[in-house]
Amino acid sequence: MAEEKKRTRRANGESAIYLGKDGRWHARVPMGYKDDGSPYRRHLTRPTRKELVDEVRRLEKQRDEGSARQPGKPWTVAKWLEHWVENIAKPVVSENTYDGYEVAVRVHLVPGIGRHRIDRLEPEHLESLYRRMQSAGSKAGTAHQAHRTARTALGEAVRRGHAAKNAAALAKPPRMEEDENQVEPYSVDEVQSLLLEVNKRRNSARWMLALALGLRQGETLGLRWSDVDLDNEYLKLRRNRLRPKYEHGCGEAAPCGRKAGYCPTRVQVRRETKNTKSRAGRRAVPLPGPLVVMLRSHREAQARERAVAGNLWTESEYVFTKPLGGPLSPNTDYHDWKRLLEDAGVRDGRLHDARHTAGTVLMLLGVPDRVIDQIMGWEPGGAARMRARYLHVTDPMLKEAARKIERAIWGAPENLAVDKDQDNEP
Repeated sequence: MAEEKKRTRRANGESAIYLGKDGRWHARVPMGYKDDGSPYRRHLTRPTRKELVDEVRRLEKQRDEGSARQPGKPWTVAKWLEHWVENIAKPVVSENTYDGYEVAVRVHLVPGIGRHRIDRLEPEHLESLYRRMQSAGSKAGTAHQAHRTARTALGEAVRRGHAAKNAAALAKPPRMEEDENQVEPYSVDEVQSLLLEVNKRRNSARWMLALALGLRQGETLGLRWSDVDLDNEYLKLRRNRLRPKYEHGCGEAAPCGRKAGYCPTRVQVRRETKNTKSRAGRRAVPLPGPLVVMLRSHREAQARERAVAGNLWTESEYVFTKPLGGPLSPNTDYHDWKRLLEDAGVRDGRLHDARHTAGTVLMLLGVPDRVIDQIMGWEPGGAARMRARYLHVTDPMLKEAARKIERAIWGAPENLAVDKDQDNEP
C-alpha cells in the first residue's frame, strides 16, 4: 500500500499535505499574516501521513481558537515578564500592585525560570521554583505571590498568542496554612488598655478609628477634613494614602552615597493618594459619640500646632499630620503603633489586627451583616468570604453559646441545680 499521493492543490487558506523527496510527509499550515501583511505558514513534517494529519488538525484548532504561537522569535520567560510588567501591567494597575509584580518578577521569577522559552514552559518548572524558594527560606505566601504574578503574566501571553497554555494556571502552588495565632483580635480589656494609652498621645483619634471602626491604614492616613462631618457624626472614605517612593535628586550616579529615600535632595515620584478603586470602599461610616469628641479635640489641637509652627507649617488638609503639617508616612505610622502596644503593655500584633478586632466586636454586638459589610468596606459578592476571614469566634462567644444550649436543653441553671439535689437524695 502506498501512501501514494504527493502534492495536492488546495484551496486558498487550506493546509497543503504532500510526500517529500526525503520520504517524509510534509504540511504547510496557513496561520494568518505577519506584521508586514505577508502570509504566515507553519511547516510540519512527520514520518507517516496519519501522524501528520493529526498534528495538522491540532495546529488548525489552535489557530482557530486563537491560541497558536504567532510568527517571530519565541519569547523567553524573562523577556516576556520584563516586557509585561513594565509595558502592559504598569500603565493599568495601582502603584502598590505594580510594586508586588515587579518584585516577584525581578527577585524570583526571572532568576528561577527566565531562561525557558515561554511556549515550552511547563507547570513542573514553576512547581520546582516554588520548592526552591521555600528551601531557601521564603514563606509560602511569598511563593504564592510569585505564582499569582506568573499566572497573570502568562495569561496575557496566551491571550496574545505567544504561548498555547498558561503553565502557571496548571501548576500547584505550595499549601498555605493560616496560623490562627497570627490573626487574633484584641480583647475588650486589651482595647481599653490601648484607649488609656491612646489618650496620652498625639493623633489619638487615629488609633481609635482603627480599633473601633476597622479603618485600613491607607484609608485613615488619606482622610481629609472635608471627608469628616462631625455635626452629622459620620465620615466619608474615598481615597487611600500611598507609601512614598523616591528617586535621587543628586543624579543617577547617586554621589550622596545613600539610598534614594535618604538622599538630601530626594524627589518623590509617587502621588500621595489614590481614589478607592471599589464601590464598596467608597463609603460613609458612622462615628460613635466618643470618637466625635476625640476628633473635635484633635482638630483644635491641630489648629494650635498650626499657629505655633507659623511659616514652618505644611498645609495639606489631612486629618492626621506630622507635627509641622503634611501627611503622615505609613512607615512612621507603623512604628507609632508598635510603640503604642509596648507602652500600653499589650501583646505585639500587626496594625491590621486592629481591623480584625473591629470586625469581631461588631459581630459580638449583634450588628447585622449588611451593616458590618458597609462599615468594613466589603464588596457584596465577596462579603461572606471576608466575614469568614475577619470575624473571629472568641472564647466569650463560645461560652455564651454553651450557656444558651444549657438553657435550651436542661432548663434554667437554678432548675438544673434543684434536679441535681433531687438526684442525690437517698
